[in-house]
Amino acid sequence: QGAVLVRFDCAEQRARLGIAKAELVSAEEQHAAKKRLQGLSAAGEVEVSLAAAAVARARAQIDLGNAQVAQCTVVAPFDGRISRLHVREFQGVSIGEPLLDIVSSGPLRVRLNAPSHWLGWLRRGTRFEVHIDETGRRYPATVSAINARVDPASQTIELEGRISEDFPGLLAGMSGNAYFVAPTR
Repeated sequence: QGAVLVRFDCAEQRARLGIAKAELVSAEEQHAAKKRLQGLSAAGEVEVSLAAAAVARARAQIDLGNAQVAQCTVVAPFDGRISRLHVREFQGVSIGEPLLDIVSSGPLRVRLNAPSHWLGWLRRGTRFEVHIDETGRRYPATVSAINARVDPASQTIELEGRISEDFPGLLAGMSGNAYFVAPTR
């Protein structure tokens, strides 16, 4: 978390920020001069107001420039690993275009569909096991969320679970089967 993942070449944005800062200095000087002239009855209220508006506009340009420069560096929002790069060095990108995928280094989650008639006994905290095809092993897991809607076509409910421990061989995207023990009545 907080590590720099991508850094853009923002020389143009930094130059525009420099221009905005210079324009603010100029606008502040003009505003101060208009106020002095107003004190000598040589400038009117409208001139002073327009000079104040120019200062506000220059400050807004600096805020915009700071926001643009802040976007020149992309930092990791959480601990994890990069699972896929969508762009390469020196490649141009458009606004909103994905740059990379990050997989959290926290507990692995399991998504699965279970028969909806299990809702009579299935609860958050229910323990189960997951057999992962890629490793050939079973891992303990716990139901962490139950979807609020049953799929009417398949009569299933989507569940989310968490693998109970850290197992180094497990990776996001692996597949397998979940095993539950239904309570006896």
